[in-house]
Amino acid sequence: MTDTDKTPPPQVWPTLNAKDARALIRFLVDAFGFEEIVVYGEGDRVDQAELAWPPGGGIMLGSHGGTKSGTFTAYVVTDEPDALFARATANGAKVADELHETDYGSRDFAALDPEGNRWSFGTYRGHPRP
Repeated sequence: MTDTDKTPPPQVWPTLNAKDARALIRFLVDAFGFEEIVVYGEGDRVDQAELAWPPGGGIMLGSHGGTKSGTFTAYVVTDEPDALFARATANGAKVADELHETDYGSRDFAALDPEGNRWSFGTYRGHPRP
């Protein structure tokens, strides 16, 4: 990547469908700390939105397009699960799993967004690759 090319390298972008995409975007930004990068669409419709996760990566989402909403599950790495838990609950996230220590050394919690998607957050970064 050059200094003038700000496009990130290829990566995986989980994608969600939402009944109320604009409300879901606000929730994900306010409750979980995602950053709104772009939103395309008119009125209540969102054709495509891109939200970045500050430490890296992100998600895309749009208005319900015939695919069932509320069936997405994600694990998102954070260095500050306690602060994120406080932020999420203060912004109305429904707690699915309280903060806890896992048997693999992570500190995790899980919450549901208004569409019913399950978001797990924790400190586990994955097992080292061989």
